Amino acid sequence: MIQILGAILFGIVAILTMLIGLGLPLGEFSMGGKYKVIPSKLRILCWISLVIQLFAIIVILQAGNIVPLWFSIKTTKYIVLFFAIYLSLNTIMNLLSTSKKEKYCATPLSVIAAICFWITGLNM
Repeated sequence: MIQILGAILFGIVAILTMLIGLGLPLGEFSMGGKYKVIPSKLRILCWISLVIQLFAIIVILQAGNIVPLWFSIKTTKYIVLFFAIYLSLNTIMNLLSTSKKEKYCATPLSVIAAICFWITGLNM
């Protein structure tokens, strides 16, 4: 169940990333809130991030035996723990953001998703 929660929360982040990448004025939720609309040249980072986020969603669902494994259990565990570390660092960066929208909206999503990934990875 924790894997589904982690996938849903990361899915919300992925949707937000996609909308930012499409040029919607949601940039204050990302990159420290520096831009209201992310400049075209930086949107490629959103698309790269989106691919990584979708991969993380698939991996946590695999770790929870919700979708078939692409990798061995050991490899899946390491990937899940990698994303747990990534989300933990992301949480710290969100907390340090000057953007209130990023700090108060993205941080809770990131911290709960990180906890889901940590619990999943450590229980494999």
